[in-house]
Amino acid sequence: MKLNHIPTKTILAALAVAAIPVAALAVPGSSPAPQTVAATSCPSGWGSLPEANARMVQSPVVGVRTGRHACFDRLVVDLQGRSPGYDVRYVGTVTQDGSGFPVPLRGGAKLQIVVRAPSNRPLKAPDVRGYDTFRQVAYAGSFEGQTTIGVGVRARLPFRVSTVTGPGANTRLVVDVAHHW
Repeated sequence: MKLNHIPTKTILAALAVAAIPVAALAVPGSSPAPQTVAATSCPSGWGSLPEANARMVQSPVVGVRTGRHACFDRLVVDLQGRSPGYDVRYVGTVTQDGSGFPVPLRGGAKLQIVVRAPSNRPLKAPDVRGYDTFRQVAYAGSFEGQTTIGVGVRARLPFRVSTVTGPGANTRLVVDVAHHW
């Protein structure tokens, strides 16, 4: 299409009309509205001292799994039945139930999780490669009605312990270890 036969005033008028919608959005002296980015708010108030509950149950431990979250790594112990007691603490060495043999764990700190419930079979340790805090999870055995799990952690970081009911009559012991202090 040749533009040399269209008058310059017509071309300028067409460009001005095309620019009106864009110009209407700009208000003199204003700047674009700031975009808010939702920041992840990590929980606080956790500690690294032992947490325990003495209740013993016969509900068997049926599995162990892990998950990665924005602020923490999570270990979940699944039980078939009532909520168990527990003893979760940092130790120099995690030991096998019954024998007392050391359980080798990678990481700068070792978290021992004693679930006050039996396990009728050895538990498969989840793979935690690529996690921010967890370095290794190991089954340390079940003896006299309690089950021990060792977690190698990057460093001695704050943690929290909770129990969750469900699904159905089952329960879960949840241990969250923060990525930072």
